[in-house]
Amino acid sequence: TPLGQDILNNFLFKACGCKADWIPGNVVHDSIKNIREQVGDGKVICALSGGVDSAVTAGLLHQAIGDQLTCIFVNNGLLRLEEAERGQATFKRGLGLNLTYVDATDRFLDKLEGVIDPEIKRKVIGEEFIRVFEDAATGLGHTDFLAQGTLYPDVIESVSVKGPSHVIKSHHNVRSPLIAARRDAGRLIEPLARLYKDEVRQLGRVLRVSPDVVNRHPFPGPGLGVRILGEVTREKCEILREADAIYIEELKNR
Repeated sequence: TPLGQDILNNFLFKACGCKADWIPGNVVHDSIKNIREQVGDGKVICALSGGVDSAVTAGLLHQAIGDQLTCIFVNNGLLRLEEAERGQATFKRGLGLNLTYVDATDRFLDKLEGVIDPEIKRKVIGEEFIRVFEDAATGLGHTDFLAQGTLYPDVIESVSVKGPSHVIKSHHNVRSPLIAARRDAGRLIEPLARLYKDEVRQLGRVLRVSPDVVNRHPFPGPGLGVRILGEVTREKCEILREADAIYIEELKNR
């Protein structure tokens, strides 16, 4: 509504007595401190998707522990146009990360053959991502921790929260048994798990993550897989990649 912000301000700051003291710089400082305490001299691997969340997570970890971090960027064949190339440039040259790149396009498209239901697609993509990631991590030798860019909405969408609520959609980085085992063992690092997307973008600006990444248009975790109606094929992926690129360019030109 025209006065929506005023209504929210009155409720929060006058009726409830809340204080507007959330500062992204403080969150960055506290996150870096907590990561250093948790990791010690251990080695960390981080899953990169090319999106805002994983980029900010990697930026936090890099500032906290430097070369103790290695990032794995998996190309699942369902990314945006030229995203694999831009992602490598951003993470390796822009942020100076230790980066391992894996092109697993064939593996993902083979697994998706004949799959039509969007929720099944999510699960197939999520499970295969974990397998590809674990294979890549094995090649790096011993690692102590896994880091990922889980947000608060990822958590509350994936589980029934405080009562008879429905699961909205599954997130492999929340519900995967492999992830759950690491979480239970205290070997999972999720510095953004209590934050929303707009807050993560603010952290990214403090960390000086590339504006192209921080301000990018939202893109689903399973990528083009859930934007394509029906079966996922190489031809459909190429068509949708081109269409998405045109759409994003028009948004930028507005």
